[in-house]
Amino acid sequence: MKILLLGGNGQVGRELRRSLLALGDVIVATRDGEGGNAIADFDQPQSLAALIETIAPDVVVNAAAYTAVDKAETDGVAAFRINAEAPAAIAQACARGDALLVHYSTDYVFDGRSTRPYLEDDTTAPLGVYGASKLAGEQAIRNSGARHAILRTAWVYAAHGKNFLLTMLRLAGDRDELRVVADQFGAPTPAAWIADATSALLRHGVAESGTWNLTTQGQTSWHGFASSIMDDAHALGLLPHKPVVLPITTADYPTPAQRPAYSVLDTTRLQRDFGFVPPDWRDGLKQTLTELAKKGSE
Repeated sequence: MKILLLGGNGQVGRELRRSLLALGDVIVATRDGEGGNAIADFDQPQSLAALIETIAPDVVVNAAAYTAVDKAETDGVAAFRINAEAPAAIAQACARGDALLVHYSTDYVFDGRSTRPYLEDDTTAPLGVYGASKLAGEQAIRNSGARHAILRTAWVYAAHGKNFLLTMLRLAGDRDELRVVADQFGAPTPAAWIADATSALLRHGVAESGTWNLTTQGQTSWHGFASSIMDDAHALGLLPHKPVVLPITTADYPTPAQRPAYSVLDTTRLQRDFGFVPPDWRDGLKQTLTELAKKGSE
């Protein structure tokens, strides 16, 4: 299997470099092509089609995205170029070359008003530019005629990059008290597990194009997530002391972009179609922090 990985330097992309190796020949593409990698410039969507036609992969995994949720509110042109126009060009090239496209989307395509986990076919209603741009990317892929697997994930974090987990650990080193939003709910999902699940999905085979929710099991608030980070990181010796984590409301922490208050995703379809069960979010957190602790001891 020849796999073209786009966005190889992102949180999920870095983990995919590891997880996809067992499946065949992996060609990594990044924005600047450092280290001898191919160049994938998402600010030039049509260049991506040329890249795909040159490499002629069996599978394209698109892990690149514009993810600056707040900045997108005033930078919509760039958000739509990277999250919608680029996936459209990628999908059209995949259709011409009969390549399978694996593409990641987001819980932010929903408005957060549900009272139960979202199903893949529930009505979408993004609250901001970021979610709207990701939804437009989904729709372009579906309209392209390409074989595809759209994987919606949420609250992604890793032992590297910029994310909520590492921000909380950094702040915990400087403060005795943290104030974290307690009225937004989701399922924190490690990039490492997303990558492993993607490899398992490809190994199983995608019989029909579709959309699947790809998150951990269970749910928590950002406050609950932060509290667990403090508890587990302290137990592993990553923090010399545990700050107090105080709950606040979304209104107490205004941001340019509105977030969905509830964006838990139902993974029943994923489990049925591919035969694997996502871990509980707490287990994913423990595994990621354990990885961080090992790095710190090396």
